[in-house]
Amino acid sequence: MACKFCGPKLSLCGLILSVWGIIQLTLMGVFYYIEAVALLEDLPLEEEGGHHTIEQFIHKVEVGYNQNAYNCWIAALLYVITLVISGHQFWMNNRSSVSM
Repeated sequence: MACKFCGPKLSLCGLILSVWGIIQLTLMGVFYYIEAVALLEDLPLEEEGGHHTIEQFIHKVEVGYNQNAYNCWIAALLYVITLVISGHQFWMNNRSSVSM
């Protein structure tokens, strides 16, 4: 039972993009987790209410770093799923071309 739904070029493109996405998002998740200062401007901090104390601001920054780290790791796991699907399609396409 062959379940091919994309060709060899698209599956290879999916493989390459998946590997790149996994590496990039995993590293970004690590950098968010260690609270890299360069990523501070990408944190979801609300600006309309302001912060009353420095402790509240630090707490919101830490929560933002952790949330972004988890979001990056979840996206990396979704890329792992894409990698598996693209790898299966690439294998199915190469298997059918070799057996001809």
